[in-house]
Amino acid sequence: MDWKSKRIRTILEAALAEDKVANDVTTALTIPPDLRASGTIIAKQACVVSGLGCIPVFLDIFAKMSPATVGRFEVISHPEIFDGVKVKKGQTLAVIRHNARAILSCERVILNLMQRMSGIATLTNEFVKAVAGTKTKVLDTRKTIPGLRALDKYAVCCGGGVNHRLDLQDGILIKNNHISLGGGLPTVLERALEGRETGQVVQVEVRSQAELDQAIAGGAESILLDNMTPSQVKKAIRQIRATLPNVPVEASGNMNLKTVRAYALAGVDFVSVGALTHSAAATDLSMRITADIY
Repeated sequence: MDWKSKRIRTILEAALAEDKVANDVTTALTIPPDLRASGTIIAKQACVVSGLGCIPVFLDIFAKMSPATVGRFEVISHPEIFDGVKVKKGQTLAVIRHNARAILSCERVILNLMQRMSGIATLTNEFVKAVAGTKTKVLDTRKTIPGLRALDKYAVCCGGGVNHRLDLQDGILIKNNHISLGGGLPTVLERALEGRETGQVVQVEVRSQAELDQAIAGGAESILLDNMTPSQVKKAIRQIRATLPNVPVEASGNMNLKTVRAYALAGVDFVSVGALTHSAAATDLSMRITADIY
């Protein structure tokens, strides 16, 4: 993750602006303007960390939003704690040393983002562990919070998962609505293969035996088996490999921690799990803020 990129900075700026951090009336009325403090971020449950890189960017943005509370800051974390690392309950993730007003005003936004990202990373890691020992990789989907996709997908990577398409221009995936609106699978697959740009792979979602037969006959370059049972997936893979031995096969639908290994053992290359980003529970993190005494 390039935390300094314009795209990421825009996301973080929007988060701070939404919370009106430059107009924190409570902090302005109660905290001396020159007070220095330390904010210690603590994991209140075991988790996979994600989002540490956002902290200094948030503080840098805040300095431009509220120049009256600017001052030197530092973000300190143990060398063994970084994005993608598993931590235990009670471990310190980072310590922020800054103007007390700045820490208080940014506290909630920093925690909100890190809690979501660490939750996604932690859930992803559970799925990765569930398919351990197989060739199957865990993919995310586009089922992300609008405006936060780059961060959601980064969090998936922190948990050991793999990103699917970032957006609609990032690959060709023919789904059921394209098939029904475009005149059937053979028609839309032919159009995609003929019209795609060099290097673009045409993936087709299939939901039935008839669609699988059509995808194979039409020369699909990647096949997504949607909402099939593990036994149906295993049978479909045998059929695909007999004709298209090198075509990647993905399974989706019905993916949870109880079922995902059965799909992996059926022989798929990938499982896509929407729950990674649409249903991950936020990790419980807290920030303990204390005044610095010199």
